[in-house]
Parts: sequence; C-alpha cells; structure tokens
Amino acid sequence: MPIKSVRGFTPKFGEGCYFAENATIIGDLMIGNNCSVWFQAVIRADVNSIRIGDRVNIQDGAIIHATFEKSSTVIGNDVSIGHNAIVHGCKLENSVLVGMGSIIMDDCVIGTNSIIAAGCVLPKGTVVPPNSVYAGVPEKK
Repeated sequence: MPIKSVRGFTPKFGEGCYFAENATIIGDLMIGNNCSVWFQAVIRADVNSIRIGDRVNIQDGAIIHATFEKSSTVIGNDVSIGHNAIVHGCKLENSVLVGMGSIIMDDCVIGTNSIIAAGCVLPKGTVVPPNSVYAGVPEKK
C-alpha cells in the first residue's frame, strides 16, 4: 500500500485499521481507530489536511481530497463512504452514509445521521441538516 509523505507530512493512523494493498494514502492525514480503506481508494492530503474519525469505511475507488489553502476535509465517526464517491473539501459529521458515486463538493456540511443517496451531487456550500436524506443531481431533500 502506498503511504507517501508530502510537504513534510506523513499520514498517521490508529489501531485496528485495514488498508487494501492498492489504496493510496498521502500527506497531512490522520485516520482514527478501526477504519478500513478498500481497493483503489485514494486519500490525498497533499494540499490541505484530512481528518478521519473512528470506524470509518472508505470503499473501493472512493476519492477523499481537499482544496488548496481553502477547504480541509473532516470526516466524523461511524461514517461509510460508498464505492467511487468523491468527498472534497467538506465536513461529514458522525453516522453519515455516502452512497456509491456521490459527489460532495467544497464547504458542504453533512449533518449527523444523514444519508447521501447513490449518485447524488452536492454543489459547493450545501448544508444538509442532521437526520436528512438527500438524493438527485443536483441534490434535493
């Protein structure tokens, strides 16, 4: 599994984590305990920080990134990010499910206990209240 340092930052992770052999983990990244990062997933904290809580599941082909000098990415506890989802420069609170192929853009905030349906697109700055389900392109509650 490629773990790469960039700009003087090396990824750090907690106990009990699983990383698939071809997952890519780069830069200013902290991952909590009991997380899993599956095949061909990319967590690239090369231009800003990424913080991931405990018991987070990042499925095959997902991309977690941030925005240069603008938006970091913060992912809470008990989050599942589906296959081929893109999570970019945003905040996911606790107990969030991000469906397969979803795109969550910069400065979005996804409230606790929310679901982002498969294929949903959330434009920059979207705020999803706690206990919500959003779906569609663009998103609708």
